[in-house]
Amino acid sequence: MAQKVLVYVGTYTSPIKFGTGEILEGKGEGIYVLELNLDTGKLEPKETVTGVLNPSYLVLNGPNSCLYAVNELKEFEGKVSGSVSGFRVSQDGVPAFINKQATGGSDPCFIEVNASGTYLYVCNFMSGSVCVFPIGADGAVEPYSQFIQHEGSSVNPARQSGPHPHSFLFSPDGRYALIPDLGLDKVVIYQVDRQTQLLNEASVSYFSTSPGAGPRHITFDPEGRFMYLINELHSTVVALEYHPENGSLTELQTVSSLPPGVEAAHNTGADIHITPDGVYLYASNRGHDSLACYRVDQKSGLLSYVSCQPSGGKTPRNFALDPTGRYLLCANQDSDNIIVFEINYRTGELREKSRTTIPTPVCVKPYLF
Repeated sequence: MAQKVLVYVGTYTSPIKFGTGEILEGKGEGIYVLELNLDTGKLEPKETVTGVLNPSYLVLNGPNSCLYAVNELKEFEGKVSGSVSGFRVSQDGVPAFINKQATGGSDPCFIEVNASGTYLYVCNFMSGSVCVFPIGADGAVEPYSQFIQHEGSSVNPARQSGPHPHSFLFSPDGRYALIPDLGLDKVVIYQVDRQTQLLNEASVSYFSTSPGAGPRHITFDPEGRFMYLINELHSTVVALEYHPENGSLTELQTVSSLPPGVEAAHNTGADIHITPDGVYLYASNRGHDSLACYRVDQKSGLLSYVSCQPSGGKTPRNFALDPTGRYLLCANQDSDNIIVFEINYRTGELREKSRTTIPTPVCVKPYLF
């Protein structure tokens, strides 16, 4: 059977109040399933899974053929909580609802699965907590088995009066979990218990960013030697050396996520990804509505600015590289579209190949089937 790339898109389906105080009117209908034509770069709609509230971030669990989504809510079943939903994925890639569980904290914004496909890890952004869910043999989400409340604040009273964990990434060997917390100006580091897969405090328990930076998303280079962090509030990208012996990080360099001469006052950094060969790093800017590109020095891990170009819409939230590494797919939340760009591996520049209308897209996740 010929392989194909399916793209799952999470959306906002109802009004949501952000940490900035802004209220966004979600227009999505749920989770959208599209197929990426690898020859043309066009997205072809396949299915829409309706009846899912604010599925703002998604992850596909290959080992059990299930898709999981956070439901970014402030209240669930009468309590201050969001929820997480599980879906069985058919051979055609279409998700069917299994069950949902409370996350114990408000506005869950990110979800990850461990390599063996047995546990889910969720960040509750607004209330500042992280929880771990066992996955049942049938793919159902079981009640969380661990709940960790982050504590503290930082220098920006409007955005950092409390903890706000924003994403979750395993180290390449799976021994550590790294969680950028926008409210604390820290990348919080946990050691992963090999038997239980629960999170324990690491010997080096955090990396501190510049005060007020607002760490948001991270990615490793393909060899796992370097990690790259985008700061939401300062619109900066930080190159870090990763130390696998204890999970710690050393700062190497900080650069702007914006072109030279552009001020960050009306911009917030969003997402960050690296090409499969580790040569180009991309970062998205909301406000400037652009995608910045850097060349990565393969020996030092340092970044050099290449270009910055329009994202093809308004408020580029999440973006992703397809599994073949040929295309970059960008979800423009406030202009209701997804733009597919082809990557020029000689220059790092992006060439638009197609655009597809999806209402308030938040997360775009391509997977090879």
